[in-house]
Amino acid sequence: MWFFAASRLWSSSTVPDNLRLPQLDPHDYFSSSFLDRSAAYERFLRIDFVLSAVALLVVLGLYARHGARFTRESAAGRVGTGMLLGMLGFAFVWLSQLPFSVAGLWWERRHGISRQGYVESVVGSFVGLGGQFLFICAAIGIVMALAGVMRRRWWVAGVPIFVGLALLFAFVQPFLMTDLHSLRNAKVAADARALARKEGVPHVPVKVEKVRKQTTAPNAEAVGIGSSRRVILWDTLLDRRFDRREVRTIVAHELGHVQRNHVLKGIGWFALAILPTAFLIALATRRRGGMYRPEAVPVALFVLIAVQVATIPLQNIVSRHVEQEADWIALETTRDPAAARNAFRELAIASLNQPRPPAWAYALFETHPTIIQRIAIARAWEDRETGRSPG
Repeated sequence: MWFFAASRLWSSSTVPDNLRLPQLDPHDYFSSSFLDRSAAYERFLRIDFVLSAVALLVVLGLYARHGARFTRESAAGRVGTGMLLGMLGFAFVWLSQLPFSVAGLWWERRHGISRQGYVESVVGSFVGLGGQFLFICAAIGIVMALAGVMRRRWWVAGVPIFVGLALLFAFVQPFLMTDLHSLRNAKVAADARALARKEGVPHVPVKVEKVRKQTTAPNAEAVGIGSSRRVILWDTLLDRRFDRREVRTIVAHELGHVQRNHVLKGIGWFALAILPTAFLIALATRRRGGMYRPEAVPVALFVLIAVQVATIPLQNIVSRHVEQEADWIALETTRDPAAARNAFRELAIASLNQPRPPAWAYALFETHPTIIQRIAIARAWEDRETGRSPG
């Protein structure tokens, strides 16, 4: 049943199975100086990420081994102690990641991508930690309550509960976003309405998020499920670096996510991932008395994060598959491959995105097809429309 569900989620794409991408040379679209600069920029961030992941696993590994000692200092009861251990673990995580976060911010500020101040970034991440504490407390409370009734089989009931919570969060997320306003450019707003009608999602609004005080990088996203669905454009996308046709392509891409219910399908992938993860947590915590005992919480946190880190390449494969489908839908809707090629090129230049990263970096970091692959998709669509062979 698991493999059948995964195959159905994967095979539902509208991209032709026989699509052949032409082999393109990045030098035909970007200068040598940009290719060198983007490679150096992303190389630092990749190394920073790898080091942060190693530090994360080491800290959580040590906490899994020695964290049970903190239960001696707690008088909060079984579930309360488990929650405290969860919060303490995430505090250690925050401290271990802080140096790498600051280093990444320094590098992005140096290259003109980020406009955030260091104090603002640290305070913001600390405030965000409060939300993580609330989430981890709720999750641990649910799991330990289930373990109190079902003992080792808590994960059987826990998986559908967490999937339900993911659905709830996906629905309410758009209402939690701040600094949003409607499209003020009348021509872009008219394009967005026309594209939404053409893609069969006429009631999905397109909003603009104010981020230019934090970053110069452009971006867009599709959020929400059901009646809460939205397309969000960063205001950095509308600062005249992208012309009207290029913005139209990006809007069509995000509406493609909405049309194909990619947020909902993402929850489907989450459900498939959380099932074996919960089972592994239940298995790994048995020596500590299972999730019934608070002493098992540090081990559970380590297993959870280790599984997430280990499966990053698989998560990226799924994400790239989805993003390629949205690119294809945008091409089918706008029928403007030239604008798509220009939009992808401008996105790379604005964010210093390396057009063709090394294979290892592609597997570990790229949630989208590479810029050259996305340009090649536009070329492949055009070749199919004109009847030419890919070259």
